Amino acid sequence: MTPPFDILPHLDSLRRYARVLVRHDAEADDLVQGALVRAMERAGTFRPEADLRVWLMTVLRHHVIDQRRSRRAAQARDQAWADLTPGFAEPVGEQAARLAQLRTAFLSLPRDQRESLHLIAIEGLSISETAAILDIPAGTVMSRLGRARAALRAFEDGTRRPHLKLVGGRDDPA
Repeated sequence: MTPPFDILPHLDSLRRYARVLVRHDAEADDLVQGALVRAMERAGTFRPEADLRVWLMTVLRHHVIDQRRSRRAAQARDQAWADLTPGFAEPVGEQAARLAQLRTAFLSLPRDQRESLHLIAIEGLSISETAAILDIPAGTVMSRLGRARAALRAFEDGTRRPHLKLVGGRDDPA
């Protein structure tokens, strides 16, 4: 079904506005994509006499607010789970320190990237299986996975520790 309006002329404005709201290009692009999906789903609520750009930016802003609320709720759930989960026996020595650094780097990834990386690298699922579980397009999974791997590579480059081999990552020594 074709929407009753043309959103293409407003993409640049939406991207600029999203970058102002979140200050990260990749996250801004994801938000614009999500907002456009919402706009398409709610196309019937658009009044033809209204300013389409204003309506789209309103949809984008509401999407950002919903994302923030969702993120806060997920963090609260994660914290509640961590509070209820007993600790595990830490390994000792240099290995323990390295695992702690890796854990910190992994947990510092945004939730969507952590989720995608976990399902693919740890659970061994394919891109399509991961996309089905997360109910998102395979391209979005690949994008999140690429950003997660890049963030972990940057962590590795910054620590000057022995190279961590990432599944699908580059294989050159640090």
